[in-house]
Amino acid sequence: MTDCCESSCNPPRKYRCPANGKEYSSVSIKTILHHLNEPWKRNLESKAYYFCSDGDCDVVYFGQDNSVISKNELRTKVGIKEKTPDRAICYCFGVSYSAATQNHTIVNFVKDKTKQALCSCETSNPSGRCCLKDFPTQ
Repeated sequence: MTDCCESSCNPPRKYRCPANGKEYSSVSIKTILHHLNEPWKRNLESKAYYFCSDGDCDVVYFGQDNSVISKNELRTKVGIKEKTPDRAICYCFGVSYSAATQNHTIVNFVKDKTKQALCSCETSNPSGRCCLKDFPTQ
């Protein structure tokens, strides 16, 4: 006999955002806690959470129960949700989108530090993932 149901033990890797209906990948509670403003006021259940990467959607994180955490509930500005040139692209090393477009050696620096495991993407990046795919192409 098991203590949990299948959906809480093996949550889906992707889930639909309750605001826009699109599917997004899971994100750890650890990541959310590092970006949430006043995390002690939020009771994050031990269920699956997901990161909405749609720049036009106000929702950043959402749970399997359709609970949402929006941009205004975070202490971090989520670069993918911003339109300004100074939006963050790499949270580990403080790189803005404009800096990355103006100085192409930055991506090499970030790649090198990532290979050396000197990054902290899981907690620093609101998506909980590596930023390298977000750099502008050269």
